Amino acid sequence: MTSEADIASIAGQLAALTRTVAAMERQLKTVSERADSQQRQADSQQARTEAQQERIDLAARELADVSERLQAAANALRESI
Repeated sequence: MTSEADIASIAGQLAALTRTVAAMERQLKTVSERADSQQRQADSQQARTEAQQERIDLAARELADVSERLQAAANALRESI
């Protein structure tokens, strides 16, 4: 091979490599965006879960308070009879 042919061959290989790297960059960007989207969805779901758990905890405390008041009322009623 002549040096011009060598240069042309290397230039072709370099162009092909450049296209491959550009394609890989696009794929990586797509995967990264998808991962970011999934992370945002997971964070949102976690926030909803935490809010729901807080409501459940509050309802449980309120139920315990009502139960205590009912028990006190029942005790008072028994004592009055």
